[in-house]
Amino acid sequence: MSNSTERSLPPEWDDDERMNFMFSDFKENREVNTTDWDSKMDFWTALVIQNCRDRGTVCVNLQDMNKSFRRKEKSPLGLPTVIQSMARCGKIQRESEFAANVDCGWLSWGVGLLLVKPLKWTFSTLLGSSHVTLEESFVVIELVKEKAAELLRVYRSSEFASRSILSFQELCTLSSDVCADESTLCMALLQLQRDKQVTVSLHEGEKIVKFCQPGQDRISPVSDVDIGIYQLQRSEKLLGERVEKLGLEADKCKEEARVLLRDGKKTQALRCLRGRKRVEKRADNLFAKLESIRGILDRIAQSQTDKMVMQAYQAGVAALRLSLKDVTVERAESLVDQIQELCDTQDEVNQTISGGVTSGDEDMDELEEELKLLLNESMPDAVLPEIPTNPLGPIRELSLPGKNLPTVPQSHLNITTEQLEEELNQLTLTDSGFQQKNSPAKRLEPAQ
Repeated sequence: MSNSTERSLPPEWDDDERMNFMFSDFKENREVNTTDWDSKMDFWTALVIQNCRDRGTVCVNLQDMNKSFRRKEKSPLGLPTVIQSMARCGKIQRESEFAANVDCGWLSWGVGLLLVKPLKWTFSTLLGSSHVTLEESFVVIELVKEKAAELLRVYRSSEFASRSILSFQELCTLSSDVCADESTLCMALLQLQRDKQVTVSLHEGEKIVKFCQPGQDRISPVSDVDIGIYQLQRSEKLLGERVEKLGLEADKCKEEARVLLRDGKKTQALRCLRGRKRVEKRADNLFAKLESIRGILDRIAQSQTDKMVMQAYQAGVAALRLSLKDVTVERAESLVDQIQELCDTQDEVNQTISGGVTSGDEDMDELEEELKLLLNESMPDAVLPEIPTNPLGPIRELSLPGKNLPTVPQSHLNITTEQLEEELNQLTLTDSGFQQKNSPAKRLEPAQ
């Protein structure tokens, strides 16, 4: 048993009494003691899954389990029952059944990849045998889903993410840190194929894997366009390797010529330089072809982008046509006219309201007559003075009873400050009961 497995063993593994119970076989009837039966089943189920996870595999068989869980020269007696119970619960599945659930059928590409012969699987599946053999392999559903997700993540984060098709050998190299062996890789691909994320097919005897690209809901079948792009990418890779190899060969010839020249072998040095020129010429020709292939691939990538843009345009035109289905120019003009008419009506209403209510001249004459009658009723004996029609004559002196007022000066004023103060004192002492401090009328004597 590996060290990683030893580290993942449960704490009670060293308890002899507890392990004697766990290593014993299950009772034929679970109802005899459901608690003990279920606790033993849960113990071995969790241990089987953890053991597979530690080993980096998604498949398990009875023979490997007996070796992994061997303790003090004893193997658990109830492991066949554990496998059957896990199969009934859907936690594990026979490899044949797991592969048969894939739509395209893995037999077209997977013969010789997996460890167990498909013919044996099909025979046992048709018979419906519940007997678990030592070499019969089962897939742990939980682990194969984890591996599939991890494989897809590794592909999308790699340098091959821009390529939709990879060869099976390229994928094996890429997933070496994820899948412990080829069988694990095949199971992960089957799960991705079931999830519509990849499709696997054969091309000229070579297994190729097509991945679903971002933005696609599900994988599409391998088309002639995909095959053409894959061949161009392979040619690009091969030409790149050859150009790199020729470059190294040219450098080698140059170094040899330098060594020969240092040794005084000029003729041989010239021969090496001629060989270097030939190699460089071949490298230039291959590099020109490589650039042509890269240009074609760039155009293909651009065309795919253009195709996506055209599809987006088509979808936009369809949506716009649907949204403008009931919209016409005549209806738009009619609506604009109606809106303008309503705006004009609103402006007229606002102008009428802001102008207020005006009355005619007849109403004003009636109001003046009514006002005159009211005045006559309130002052019946009062005689109102006549309004003078002539210009104002000279100013006359008014006499008030008991008061002697100064005459209004007719000449220009020429008064000193001392006269004004004296006049103010006289006005103040004249009548203590009559206040003239702020009176505008002052007696002003003209200066002599």
